[in-house]
Amino acid sequence: MSHISPDPEPERTSGLEPGGGVPPGETPPAESSMPGAGPQETHNPPKGWAKAPMAVILALVVLIAAFFLVYALVLIL
Repeated sequence: MSHISPDPEPERTSGLEPGGGVPPGETPPAESSMPGAGPQETHNPPKGWAKAPMAVILALVVLIAAFFLVYALVLIL
């Protein structure tokens, strides 16, 4: 995969001193973005949890809580 370097070419960019420095009072050249960087617009994942995984997690939490409640009752009695 090849792409064009986002860095400016010093010999073609105005306002640069030899060696790539910027003289006082000059604004440095803006950065260009790289193609393919960042999130893609074509894939929008669903937001939130699906109902089945959330139900399984809640069931496990209830079972674990019930186990500890029964265990505590057995220790007390």
